[in-house]
Parts: sequence; C-alpha cells; structure tokens
Amino acid sequence: MIYIFATSVESDQDIQTLKPYLEEQLPDARWNFDLEDCDNIFRVDTPTSKAAAIIELLVELGYNCEELPY
Repeated sequence: MIYIFATSVESDQDIQTLKPYLEEQLPDARWNFDLEDCDNIFRVDTPTSKAAAIIELLVELGYNCEELPY
C-alpha cells in the first residue's frame, strides 16, 4: 500500500533525525520525502503498516503529519 502524507519535516537534518525511527518501525517499507513540494510530502510504500501508525510515529517525534488523498 502506498501512503502519501503532508508533513512539517523541513530539512535533510530532520530526515536524518527520523531515519533510525522510520527504519525500525517500518522495516519492510520504502519511503522518501519530497521537501521541494509545498506540503513536504512523505511517501511510504509498505506491505504491513497502516496510515494511523505512521502518523502516530511522526507526531510522537514532534512533527505534523496528515494523510493526503491518493
């Protein structure tokens, strides 16, 4: 399943901060950020995780995260 989120992640430094948590919590997922998009898009392709769990993870780490319609 592919999920697309608008986030408050703004820099490569933010991504490096998130990376170990994302790799631990989403081990079977492929993910990337598009910081050039006005919504700072976070795309996740995962066979197992659910959108709510992904949102919860980013929020717990101090970032805004909202699923966008696909």
